[in-house]
Amino acid sequence: MSQHEQTIRIFEHPGAGRRKAKAMPKGRGIDPQAAHDIALLLGDSPRRRDLLIEHLHRIQDTYKQISAAHLAALADEMKLAFSEVFETATFYAHFDVVKEGDPAIPPLTIRVCDSLTCAMLGAEKLLGELQEASGPGVRVVRAPCVGRCDTAPVAEVGHNFIDHANAHNVMDAVEQEDTHVQLPDYVEYEQYVAEGGYKLLNSLRAGTFATEDLLKVLDDSSLRGLGGAGFPTGRKWRSVLSMPGPRLMAINGDEGEPGTFKDRYYLERDPHRFLEGTLIGAHVVEADEVYIYIRDEYPAVREILAREIDKLPPDGPTLHLRRGAGAYICGEESALLESIEGKRGYPRHKPPYPFQVGLFGRPTLINNVETLFWVRDLVEKGADWWKSQGRNDRQGLRSYSVSGRVKNPGVKLAPAGLTIRELIEEYCGGMADGHTFRAYLPGGASGGMLPASMDDIPLDFGTLEKYGCFIGSAAVIVLSDQDDIRQAALNLMRFFEDESCGQCTPCRVGTQKAALLMTEDVWDQELLGELSQAMRDASICGLGQAASNPLTSVLKYFTELFPAQGRAQ
Repeated sequence: MSQHEQTIRIFEHPGAGRRKAKAMPKGRGIDPQAAHDIALLLGDSPRRRDLLIEHLHRIQDTYKQISAAHLAALADEMKLAFSEVFETATFYAHFDVVKEGDPAIPPLTIRVCDSLTCAMLGAEKLLGELQEASGPGVRVVRAPCVGRCDTAPVAEVGHNFIDHANAHNVMDAVEQEDTHVQLPDYVEYEQYVAEGGYKLLNSLRAGTFATEDLLKVLDDSSLRGLGGAGFPTGRKWRSVLSMPGPRLMAINGDEGEPGTFKDRYYLERDPHRFLEGTLIGAHVVEADEVYIYIRDEYPAVREILAREIDKLPPDGPTLHLRRGAGAYICGEESALLESIEGKRGYPRHKPPYPFQVGLFGRPTLINNVETLFWVRDLVEKGADWWKSQGRNDRQGLRSYSVSGRVKNPGVKLAPAGLTIRELIEEYCGGMADGHTFRAYLPGGASGGMLPASMDDIPLDFGTLEKYGCFIGSAAVIVLSDQDDIRQAALNLMRFFEDESCGQCTPCRVGTQKAALLMTEDVWDQELLGELSQAMRDASICGLGQAASNPLTSVLKYFTELFPAQGRAQ
């Protein structure tokens, strides 16, 4: 064979004439001990893709971290690509993934909430004191809002929340190894039934109360979604029912908006009123399965619901409890569905909408916890009862989560449409001693900020939008003359920066850039304005679209803080 022919053959057949390399297995090797650990931990549980997050929680709860070996073994056990498991585990804040070569994470974690209300009441000082006081085996980290703003500042030791936290009571819990969930008193199944519970549901199932009559009550009362968007409940149920089955139902219990804690309040006190509303909704839309998604910061709620669901009669739809993992974005309805399916909480592009193509590709009814909580009362007391509750030409009741500089913070069930002054004076005992009312957030972190001079606006859907704000989930945070308005706005922007899912550039980069600009002594108002507009116009979901609301409202209504106008030099 000529040299030319050899060259051609080598070109046509790479490796020809060379010694064949030893075959190497593809992918990541599985540690036998890690494989044994995972198989034992999962037991007889299904290995379905939608249970990935649940299985990650098992590892985290057992080992207080997730090692690379366990992550690889889980991927192998579930027949998933390692990259799928890794990207999901690292997306959620409550999964402590330890990469190869990294040191192990201490077995006990103390989380200190640093969202706005806790920050106002000393979270930064508490964080520093705990970092100094903690010894080996204890990790102290920041945490976004944990839904206990009425008892700020708050720390979490394991799964035990310390209200009105200070270094002394937190370290006492550490020393006493008091890290377990504390359950409050609540209305159990037997008491709820004895007081007339589930009669409405049973009459619907028996056909003695018509589905159409129930939908008419929802329509006549104008009950709207109380998770923030405010979509008419009756219309939503009818929309899902109009789609061909089979249908599903999902409950959005991922109450992560800083300042909001009303859903936790109701679930920790009267869980069956919510469960009955849920089962009524499932009956109306003929959903045979219901997925109840509860944020990971509410361990007591999950324990209560697990206990009480077990007491329900076996007839009716299957109720699945799903556990969040520390991602505010999963409060967005389509990100919620992605998380229930065991994926990263990335919002979906719309259309199609969830009522058309939702969970597992099926038409899905999505409702907030509080919306369902009121269904029984509405039907039993009538639409006129609900509509008669408003104030200032508004209708209905609202559960205002009030925190900050008031004497008596907490969930205040009050007429929809009352003003911030009425809320503070009539329901909160006035301002805290030594504090003068200066500003307020009417709808949590994303609802904007208004000065005390604008204290006569009815707090309800549709009343705040013309001011660049909205009521949302009615999370009201009250600031005083002792609070730094600019620092409050920066705190909120940092929250959005941290909680952005990262899927779209306007939100991912916009929140980061805005937070950086807001640390300057002189704010570049023109540039911040342009950045805010880009985020509103181009972000995929409501997080990015609303993230700049506190910033823009501060620039608009607190002009005394910005004597220099225009672009910073």
